[in-house]
Amino acid sequence: MNIALRKFLDPAYGARWVRSLAIALLLLTLPVPASASANDSAAKVVEKLHAELLGVMKEADALGYKGRYQRLAPVVTSSYDLPFISKIVVGRYWNKFSSEQKEEFIKTFTKLSIATYANQFSGYSGERFKTISAEESTRGRLLIKTVLVKSNGEEVELDYMLHEKERQWQIINVIAQGVSDLSLKRAQYTSYLKENGFDGLLQKINEKIQGYEG
Repeated sequence: MNIALRKFLDPAYGARWVRSLAIALLLLTLPVPASASANDSAAKVVEKLHAELLGVMKEADALGYKGRYQRLAPVVTSSYDLPFISKIVVGRYWNKFSSEQKEEFIKTFTKLSIATYANQFSGYSGERFKTISAEESTRGRLLIKTVLVKSNGEEVELDYMLHEKERQWQIINVIAQGVSDLSLKRAQYTSYLKENGFDGLLQKINEKIQGYEG
């Protein structure tokens, strides 16, 4: 009998071979942990956003609202996957939008996102950001845990959920003190769409942007 065949037919060898195969198949089905480089890359996206926010806060008065908006626009649009977020916050209504409406909503939602940062980060009194950890989440996403440390030492938890799109990590949600911004917006927007439709929601968002502009 062929030696290779004899080995294969041997019960002890067969048992070892089955165990080896089972282990190999199990390893193939286990989730692959995010690499340290992925964690670092995702954390750097958040840290770059924080650095720009601090810079704008320190020059807030000199820049004014328009200057803050212009400074923050590039980092906000590169740090966030705003087309993805736009789709999520309107829920099932997204599929009811025409192509033109989708494009217009993304454009308007992007303006609102930048305007909100420009309005809220309008002064500096010794605040700083601190990155705590990078953790794996579901669907290959990463959670970057950070805190905003106020001048009095009080810490505000700011956790960022990121996913990878075209080899670039981007923020898709911010959880402040345990409250998901994505969930809040989705609840608000879908409720408003139900009562007022696409045009009504767009008008409401534009009014909010205009209010920030002053």
